[in-house]
Amino acid sequence: MNVSDRHLRFGWWSLFTFLALGLVLESLHGLKFGWYLDVGYEMRRLMLTLSHAHGALFALVNIAAGLTLRTVKEFTLGKSASLSLIWGSVLTPAGFLLGGLFIHGGDPGIGIVLVPIGAVLLLLAVFSAARSL
Repeated sequence: MNVSDRHLRFGWWSLFTFLALGLVLESLHGLKFGWYLDVGYEMRRLMLTLSHAHGALFALVNIAAGLTLRTVKEFTLGKSASLSLIWGSVLTPAGFLLGGLFIHGGDPGIGIVLVPIGAVLLLLAVFSAARSL
């Protein structure tokens, strides 16, 4: 599979996954689940919303990268940049998700440590892509 196809496939499946997560979150809200809506769980609600939003955004970034690779001849995305984009797109929303599923009082769970790792990977990938153009 070439790099363009990998980012398109990853992007579309990620978009499906995080849109489905958004539907679950809306259902929890609509059905008034205390686990999600009670005052003591504001951090959970925030972390899960951030996971949904970042996951959907990074899915679109991967789709854009795949389409750019197909349409702009001068654009290249090296293997390390491609892997950084994919892993950053996994780790950042996963960190928010895990941080929200396992909260401790008013603080997110330990999974939140994945967020800055994913953010750095994404930053490196976008820098590489911008430099390539």
